[in-house]
Amino acid sequence: MALKGIILAGGLGSRLSPCTLVTNKHLLPVYDQPMIHYPIRTLLKAGIEDILIVTGGHFAGDFLKLLKNGNSFGLKHMNYTYQEGEGGIAAALSLAEHFVAGDKMCVILGDNIIEGNIRDAAQDFESQKSGAKILLKEVEDPTRFGVAEIKEGKIVRIIEKPKSPPSNMAVTGIYFYDASVFNFINTLKPSQRGELEITDVNNMYLERGDLTHSELKGWWTDAGTFESLRKASNLVAETGANKDFI
Repeated sequence: MALKGIILAGGLGSRLSPCTLVTNKHLLPVYDQPMIHYPIRTLLKAGIEDILIVTGGHFAGDFLKLLKNGNSFGLKHMNYTYQEGEGGIAAALSLAEHFVAGDKMCVILGDNIIEGNIRDAAQDFESQKSGAKILLKEVEDPTRFGVAEIKEGKIVRIIEKPKSPPSNMAVTGIYFYDASVFNFINTLKPSQRGELEITDVNNMYLERGDLTHSELKGWWTDAGTFESLRKASNLVAETGANKDFI
């Protein structure tokens, strides 16, 4: 059974205000394409063609205007669902339960842009009996991310935005889950930020003993701040993103 693909593209994008007062963050340009194009291509390159976009806010309809049924990507159909308000990554993912219908999935944050592809990781996860798989990347500013503490090649815990990071290995916004992720989400309580944290979900898989990981090859960045948006645009302009996409 092929993996389902879920792109989380909701939120208010307040860190990119005032630009996001007139459009959804994920529709802003990264070099010469709308931001949302990049995660779509990441999924397609991994062989994932059954895709759901989770969005919300006042500009959700603009995704339909731009993407329509996904024809420009060679798709016959694109799925959409609407998130009311905010509540964190896990809350947004919970809206995809009907779409997943018990299958395994690849979840990608809509502002995550990578140079290469995740095909190998997707294939590894498809052959994984159960559980979850996360992709790590060494970064210079780990305090911005969920960070993995690794001992003897294994993750022992994941800490969300630590003040004193145990490593420089950030958890990228690309996750592979089996359908039990929704059971985990249903047990979550809001963090101090008032959100359902995806780090808590990953730690639940870790405690269950079926969380695997690999390191993402090539560059990776989010595009959720003006600084990272500029960085993403420059990286795409200079080196390309999803450059072997056909």
